[in-house]
Amino acid sequence: MNTTFLLVIALCAVVVTVVLVPMLLALKRAALRAETVLMLLEREIRPTASQLQGLAEELRGLSKHAAQEVERVGAVIGRVDEVATRVAQLVGFVGGVTGFVGGFTRVGQLVGTATGVKKGLDVFIKKLISRNKSRGRTRDG
Repeated sequence: MNTTFLLVIALCAVVVTVVLVPMLLALKRAALRAETVLMLLEREIRPTASQLQGLAEELRGLSKHAAQEVERVGAVIGRVDEVATRVAQLVGFVGGVTGFVGGFTRVGQLVGTATGVKKGLDVFIKKLISRNKSRGRTRDG
C-alpha cells in the first residue's frame, strides 16, 4: 500500500507540474504585455502632462491679466462717473444762471451721452465679472 500511495502522490505531482508550467508561462507573457503597455502609456502621458501644465500656467496668466483689465476699466468708469457728475453740476449751475433747461444745451447733450456711456460700461463690467465668477465656479467645482 505504501508503494501505491507513493505512486499516486508522484502522479499528482506530475499532473500539477504539467498544469502549472503552461499557466506560469501564460502569466509571464501577460506580465510582459502589461509592462509594454505601461511603457507606451508612460511615453504618451509625459508630454501630455507637460503640455497640460503649460496650458494651466498660461490660463493662470490670462486670468490674472483679465482681472487687472477689469480693475482698470472699473477705475475708468469711476473717473467717468466723477466727470459726468461734475458736468451735470455745471449744467445745473449754467441752466440756473442763464435760465435755459440743461437738456436743450450742448452741455446737456454731452452729459446725457456721458451718462449713457457710463451706464453701458457699468452693465458691461457687471456682466463680465459675473461671467468670470461663474466660470471660476464651474472650473473649481
